Amino acid sequence: MKKLIVLLTVLFLANACKKENETNDAFKAEAQTFLDEYTKTYTKLYNDASLAEWDANTKIVAGDTMNAYNVQKAGEAYAKFTGSTEVIDKTRQFLEGKDKLDTVQVRQLNTILYAAANNPEIASDLVKERIAAENAQNEALFGYDFQVAGKSVTTGDIDKVLRESNNEAERLANWEASKGVGKNLKDGLENLRKLRNETVGALGYDDYFSYQVSSYGMTRQEMLDEMNKMVKEVWPLYRELHTWARYELAKKYNAKVPDYLPAHWLPNRWGQDWSALVNVEGLDIDAALKDKDPEWIVKEGENFYKSIGFDALPVSFYEKSSMYPLPADADYKKNNHASAWHMDLENDLRCLMSVEPTADYYETIHHELGHIYYYQAYTNPNVPPLLREGANRGYHEAIGSLLGFAAMQKPFLAGKGLVDADAKIDETQNLLKEALSNIVFLPFSAGVMTEFENALYAENLPKEQYNKKWWELAKKYQGMVPPSKRGEEFCDAASKTHINNDAAQYYDYAVSYILLFQFHDHIAKNILKQDPHATNYFGSKDVGTFIRGILETGANNDWRELLKESVGSEMSAKPMLEYFEPLMKYLKEQNKDKKYTLPKTL
Repeated sequence: MKKLIVLLTVLFLANACKKENETNDAFKAEAQTFLDEYTKTYTKLYNDASLAEWDANTKIVAGDTMNAYNVQKAGEAYAKFTGSTEVIDKTRQFLEGKDKLDTVQVRQLNTILYAAANNPEIASDLVKERIAAENAQNEALFGYDFQVAGKSVTTGDIDKVLRESNNEAERLANWEASKGVGKNLKDGLENLRKLRNETVGALGYDDYFSYQVSSYGMTRQEMLDEMNKMVKEVWPLYRELHTWARYELAKKYNAKVPDYLPAHWLPNRWGQDWSALVNVEGLDIDAALKDKDPEWIVKEGENFYKSIGFDALPVSFYEKSSMYPLPADADYKKNNHASAWHMDLENDLRCLMSVEPTADYYETIHHELGHIYYYQAYTNPNVPPLLREGANRGYHEAIGSLLGFAAMQKPFLAGKGLVDADAKIDETQNLLKEALSNIVFLPFSAGVMTEFENALYAENLPKEQYNKKWWELAKKYQGMVPPSKRGEEFCDAASKTHINNDAAQYYDYAVSYILLFQFHDHIAKNILKQDPHATNYFGSKDVGTFIRGILETGANNDWRELLKESVGSEMSAKPMLEYFEPLMKYLKEQNKDKKYTLPKTL
């Protein structure tokens, strides 16, 4: 009798388990059907919106409203679908039973819900208004006529003056001209802040900054703490660089050494990159490139990726991209900010640039093609279209920056014939130049930009304090001040493209610089067996295999686990600090007996 009871119990449990499995399989199949149908519509609308945005960025005609109309319509259709109440309800329903689904399905559902929060149907009027406001802000930003002494100039012209001119008056005129665009963007920025906050608030987010941070699986405070940690870690070296720069620039302009750096003295509109302050003899890349055709520079970038095992770019890339400056007599403008585009989440890959034969563009082409090859790598059957993006947003920038960084090291350049392999270069000066780019960037990205946008969105910074806050942060984190008083008639923060159209995400770049040095350190020491200061990735299929391993899973992973698997550690500034450690001794010697004006710690 006991044996019979046991047998019946086993049969009952087996039957119950079978029924549960059948129920789970049915639920999983239902979720997959939803994902397939959503993806089909999503990819079409994504492509439509991308095409409209492309046209709006590549042909800006004063008074022409057609591009704005097309962007508005495509954006509204995309928003209506991704934010529909039906989509949100179904997604939440499936996520309630996520234990019955596989990991890839859950990742896609979370991606759908994240996208919905930016366009919820329950706030459809707000979404429509926000899309129109964003389009208007872009038109005002990219259609602005920069003028110096009554003559129209490009941002490239301004940048050239700030990089090269020794005439302080000329520098001041160009710096002030570069900020003029902000005046016309201040009201729009205030309106966008309101609309962005209220839109994501409809699905429960505290503010737009918190919403954007959530894609990392972090809270707003966790991201702020992480950024603050980054700045504190590099601060001792930044403080040395700041002291060195104050004395060097005062000497250059025959002026009294200032306590804080006048913004127009620096070779970048926002003081985020000071590398142009140093010329490394034997490493004059601008001179080597001056007679090159811009197309040659683009092809060189592609050849690099092919050499490490990646495929050639599709013919359509060259046919559809907008790579070069417009003719001087063009009757329209275009966005000159370099960017990479994955138009359809498949094989329509494009770059928007204005390539010229300079060292900056040589590095930039390697950076932007890093994005393109990231797109190409994760466009594969193992990564559903909804997960065809970086492991996190910082990963995308890290890969671009990594390859741009590698392409500027002497052994690489010598291998390409752009510098003399036997040329003796001052390694300390070269390291200084790299620090003036990489270290200097972190207080700006992790400090100024991150704190400003946190204040803007999460702390509801009043419009009457935008400029005051911007310069308070610039002084605190960069030790930089404006050439003269900048009142609230200005909005100098809005002269930065990202403040307007890539909002509340600038910490992505700070993350990317940390990841860059982690990846580079691993490649140099463990793959190439080379000094991290002097590497040549070109032709190394092993390097390509390592990079592809990071790229090809897209967002179909946990970004923290991917980092541990690839480099063996969590996100850390240690490799960056180790890289620049030899520079500290030199700078301390240079700065001996000089006055430090930045505090020892933040």
